[in-house]
Amino acid sequence: MNARPEKILALQFKYFGDAVLLTPALRALRGHFPEAELHLLVPEEIAPLFQPLPWLDQVWPMPRRRGSASINETWPVIYALRRERFDRSVDFASNDRGAILSLLIGAKRRLGWAERGGFFGRKFFYTDRVTPETNLPHESVRLAQLLSGWQVPAPGSLASEICADVLLAEAAKKILPDERAVIGHVASSQPKKEWPLQHWAKLHQLAAAAGRRLVFTTARGEREAALMAELKKLAPAAVILPPIAELPLFLAVLARAVGFISGDTGPLHFAAGLGVPTISLFGPTPPSRWAPIGEKHLTLTGGTCGCDGNSTVCTAARHCLAEISPERVFAALEKSFL
Repeated sequence: MNARPEKILALQFKYFGDAVLLTPALRALRGHFPEAELHLLVPEEIAPLFQPLPWLDQVWPMPRRRGSASINETWPVIYALRRERFDRSVDFASNDRGAILSLLIGAKRRLGWAERGGFFGRKFFYTDRVTPETNLPHESVRLAQLLSGWQVPAPGSLASEICADVLLAEAAKKILPDERAVIGHVASSQPKKEWPLQHWAKLHQLAAAAGRRLVFTTARGEREAALMAELKKLAPAAVILPPIAELPLFLAVLARAVGFISGDTGPLHFAAGLGVPTISLFGPTPPSRWAPIGEKHLTLTGGTCGCDGNSTVCTAARHCLAEISPERVFAALEKSFL
């Protein structure tokens, strides 16, 4: 009688863009254990990023709230995962939450980072640990390096990979009917990562004069709505797509675009993972660690960031991203999105 296939659970408790950069490591894991069942546990709000991937056997959404935990919501998921009797689990974040979940789920071998911090004794929650490099490489490289604890070779490609739900294609077409549109994503969860609105308005003017179709998106929220209202004042002819509450539908809309422009945001990594060419605008964060990888993706950098590293808003006398001119972005647009 043949033994059952090995079961492997990957855990990643990070948000949106960080999570997309995990996919090269997941592909490497799949390639090294081709006969295994590969499962993924992520926060429920980002589960749609991974659910359409055909080479994942199951994606487990975990309910959570920032800064708090609800046993009533999370225990049924933990109990179901325990019943799977995983042979291995790998915790790519290796934070306190991930360590506790790794232990409770109870895989025989549990891989995590050998990092300082967290609660006392956290290191004993893993059976295998890898010490991270002092000089941080690109995040996709760093995540894949954790798998060296199981002698998994580095991924052949560092390109991110997610899929849009094909069943949402018609709904996405109604929102973005123009297949030649370039999407500019204006807002970020950290305002210091946002390109100035005046620059977006000038870029729209340059694109319109050249017959380029540039449309705008942003996240939901009062601040984001105010940004778009101000952009509309600066560029009255600009097309602004309606806020999309459902992540799967947003991904389907992004997949229709011919190109995508934004700062270092989650949607930038969504677009790159979907195979949409991108122009990324970097200043406060290092592109060497966070920019999309691949020939389709062009990175423009501004001046040296003078902000406090812990600040979410720009505290410098001059915003580093403001030094990326609209003319420079337009030239990149003309070169990249043919």
